[in-house]
Amino acid sequence: MNDLIKTKETAILVGCFLDNRDAERTRLSMEELHELAATAGVEVLDVVTQNRDRIDSAWYLGTGKIDEIAEKAHELDIDVVIFNDELSPSQTRNLDRIFDCKVIDRTQLILDIFAGRAQSREGKIQVELAQYNYLLPRLAGQGKQLSRLGGGIGTRGPGETKLESDRRHIRKRISELKQQLEDTVRTRQLHRERRKKNKVFQIALVGYTNAGKSTILNQLTQANTLQEDKLFATLDPTTRQLELPSGLEVLLTDTVGFIQDLPTSLVAAFRSTLEGVKEADLILHVVDSHHPDFQVHMEVVDKILRELKAEEIPQLVVFNKADLLTERSYLPHAEDSILISAMRKEDQQKLLARLEAFALASFHELKLRVPVERGDILSLLHREGVEMEQQFNEEEESYLVTVRVNRDHPIYGRIAPFLLDKPETVEESW
Repeated sequence: MNDLIKTKETAILVGCFLDNRDAERTRLSMEELHELAATAGVEVLDVVTQNRDRIDSAWYLGTGKIDEIAEKAHELDIDVVIFNDELSPSQTRNLDRIFDCKVIDRTQLILDIFAGRAQSREGKIQVELAQYNYLLPRLAGQGKQLSRLGGGIGTRGPGETKLESDRRHIRKRISELKQQLEDTVRTRQLHRERRKKNKVFQIALVGYTNAGKSTILNQLTQANTLQEDKLFATLDPTTRQLELPSGLEVLLTDTVGFIQDLPTSLVAAFRSTLEGVKEADLILHVVDSHHPDFQVHMEVVDKILRELKAEEIPQLVVFNKADLLTERSYLPHAEDSILISAMRKEDQQKLLARLEAFALASFHELKLRVPVERGDILSLLHREGVEMEQQFNEEEESYLVTVRVNRDHPIYGRIAPFLLDKPETVEESW
C-alpha cells in the first residue's frame, strides 16, 4: 500500500456535493484533497464534481459522469483517480473495471502520506494497523465475489484460496500489531504517570494540520522536529522541556494535526497518540490565522477535543502566522488568545510570558521561616519552587523565604512546620 503514490504521478480528483451537506465544508474538503495530493507528490490535472442528493452505492457518481471521467483520464494519460470519500469494496471493484489507471480514495491517500512520514516505532505500527484494517474488508469483498463461481469440493479456484490465505495472514498481523501497540501505549502511560507524579506543568500543542505547531515547538525549545508547509508534517508526538523566563521548567508536547473527515481507521489508531492531551495542564490551540477557512479549522479541533473529553482543560488560542496577514483581519473572540508569528523573536517572548502566567497560576506563593540549621529544607525549596527569595534574620537565626510551589506538590508535608500562613487549599489537603 505504501507504493500507491509515486512522485510525478498525475491525477484527477473526484468529489460529490450532496444537497444535504454543508457546501462550504465540502468545498474545503475538496481543497484539502488537492493539498493532500500535493503532499503525496501528485500533480492534479483536473477536478471533477457532481451535485447529487446521495452518493451512488455502486458507482459513487452517476454512470454517465463516471464514463466521462474515465474517458478524460484516458485522454490525459492519468496515473490515478482519487475520490474524496471512502469507497466501499463494491464501488472500488466496479470503478476498477471502468478505469485503465489506479483508483484510490481519500483514506488510501492519507494512509500513504502517513506511511511515508511516520518515524517512531509506534507511529509505524499505527499506520500499518490502519492499512490492514482498511484492506481486510476489501479482500473479504473480493472473496465473496469469487465464491459465487461455484461451491463444494473441486470448485474453489486458486484465487479464492489465495484470498483466504491473505485474510488469515492479515488477521494474524492485525492481532500482533494491536498487542505491540498496547505495549507501547502502556510504556507511554507510565512515562505520563511519572511526569504527573513529579508535578511538572504540561502543555499540549493542538491544532489543524499545518497550523504551525512544530514551528512553535522548534522555536521555543530548539527541538529540531520536522517543520514543512505541508499537511501532516508531524505524525509522532514529541515532548520537549521548555524553560520559562522565571526559570520554571515545563513540558511542551507536539501532536498530530487534526483534519476534517479523518478516516475512521486512523481516528482509532491515533486516538492513543492524542490521549496525552487529557493529561495536559494547558492546551495551546494553534490556528493558522492566514488561512481563509481557519474558523472551520477551529471548529474541527474543538469537536475533537470534546470527543477526547479535554474541553475543560484551560486553553490558550494562538493565532499564528501574523506576518502573513496583509491587513488587520477579523479574528473571532476567544477568552484567552494571542496573535503571533512563530518566527519573530519578540512574539516568542510574548508567548513565553503568557505561558508563564498560566503555569504560575497553578502555584501557591508561600512564606516560610526556616531555621538556619535546616539547610535541607532550603535546598528542597530551591529545587522544587520558583521565584524564590530569602532574607537572613540574625536575631532569630532563621531565613525568611518567599517562594512559589505547585499547588499539588507532595512537598507540602515536609515544609508544613515552617509555613507562616497556610493557603486554604493546602489546609484542606492535610
